Amino acid sequence: MTISSRNSAPFQCDAGIRNEGRRNSTLICGSTTAETVEGMVFEMVKAKELGADLVEARLDLLKDFHPTQHLPFLINNRPLPILISYRPIWEGGKYEGDETKRQEALRLAIDLECEFVEVELKVAHEFYNGIGWKKAESVKMVVSSHNLENTPSVEEIGNLAATIQASGADIVKITTTALDITDSARLLQVLLHSQVPMIGIAVGEKGILSRVLCAKFGGFLTFGSIEDGAVSSPGQPTIKELLDLYNFRHIGVDTKVHGVIGNPISHSKSPHLYNAAFKSMGFDGVYLPFLVDNVSDFLSTYSSLDFVGYSYTIPHKVDGLRCCDEVDPVAKAIGAISCMIRRPSNGKLIGYNMDYLGAIAAIEERLQDSNGRSMSGSPLYGKLFVVIGAGGAGKALAFGGKQKGARIVVANRTYSKAQEIANRVGGKAITLSELENFHPEQGMILANATSVGMEPKIHQSLVPKEALKYYSLVFDAIYTPKLTRLLREAREVGAAIVYGTEMFINQAFLQFERFTRLPAPKQLMRDVLARNTRE
Repeated sequence: MTISSRNSAPFQCDAGIRNEGRRNSTLICGSTTAETVEGMVFEMVKAKELGADLVEARLDLLKDFHPTQHLPFLINNRPLPILISYRPIWEGGKYEGDETKRQEALRLAIDLECEFVEVELKVAHEFYNGIGWKKAESVKMVVSSHNLENTPSVEEIGNLAATIQASGADIVKITTTALDITDSARLLQVLLHSQVPMIGIAVGEKGILSRVLCAKFGGFLTFGSIEDGAVSSPGQPTIKELLDLYNFRHIGVDTKVHGVIGNPISHSKSPHLYNAAFKSMGFDGVYLPFLVDNVSDFLSTYSSLDFVGYSYTIPHKVDGLRCCDEVDPVAKAIGAISCMIRRPSNGKLIGYNMDYLGAIAAIEERLQDSNGRSMSGSPLYGKLFVVIGAGGAGKALAFGGKQKGARIVVANRTYSKAQEIANRVGGKAITLSELENFHPEQGMILANATSVGMEPKIHQSLVPKEALKYYSLVFDAIYTPKLTRLLREAREVGAAIVYGTEMFINQAFLQFERFTRLPAPKQLMRDVLARNTRE
């Protein structure tokens, strides 16, 4: 499925919503989660301070709600335009009471002339009969449908949107469940062709594209949580993330889409790094975390020329290579990529491996510092270089070490995979169980290229502390946390250590330049990484 983008005309209403200083008309709606009306008003005020355009008051989340008492209080004390929703349990909400009383509360909100009132498609006809279409012109009706199971086909979503529009909706709202990252594409395609204001959201971590890229494809609004962790639906970013991380106001129809492809991916610091760098250089791009199950499906779905560049991380570096139209010779020799660029002239996908450049450069620099002298050749030359892991990163390190003249040992849980790489670099293969007693010489170099020790399993390590005393330097490709158990224990026995952040930042400079054809703002990128990485 190929999707492009369009300009969207701002939705005109008397809500007083700010629409200046932005490149899209898509609004940010802060979602309240408070259980009291006082708490809800407090959250509304905070949403305004954070930069939201309007707020959603989720009445079904209130513990003790009395419509005639509490609705006037909420509406009279609103600091922003307000969307009143009162979601029943059969539509994914919390309300389990009498349906007639629920609809009466929503009709009262209309009478009080709040800006937006949401009613579900299943009861829209009944609801409209109850109000007799007597409402102020300033009150806009959002008619919604929430699919709690999946995301239907484009045709089904389109037909649903038409049905909602025909019900008398001022704004169409369709929420689906993202089972795969490709699900968002179907919503975005319907958004793109919608002739009326439309909200299209795929909930869940795999629905992030719908929440951020609706600004590119003409969505009426997106939802953002007010407090970190206090989400009204799964996968919801915060208002702060939308504005500060994804630079939401400046996403436009021509914005180029980039991202990091991996699984898991929520730990990645790449969006912080690249989005800040894009903004500082005035580059019209956005960078997202892509939780991908199948690389081929992802690439074929998002095949527009606007989807231009990807970073690859565990476990998709090898699958990414298989999907390339062309592969850089070094990446082909390694058998894995860390970066993919879509060529603007013909849409072909070109793969590169920058992991080995970033990692080897960081290791060499630290070895230089440890030796305290300048060397004309590589300080890795002649060293016994033990690489743990036979995935894409392990292959990159093995080939990079070999290129610098090191003697390579590859350790892996599956011996045959270690042997395959070792044979290609003229090295030796061992199993993980052999690492504990593997110390043929003093002063070896160790590099962990597996995910062992990464959040949330930060207490794990593949090498016993006692065995680390045989290494002069230990490198860990993991950067969340920055100081892994492996690195901490290596430092305790006197080895020099190299953080995964050093590999990460070195290859990030190179990828940024591939993405943008601009020089990387190196100090800014280092500063951003330091702020977003904990020991």
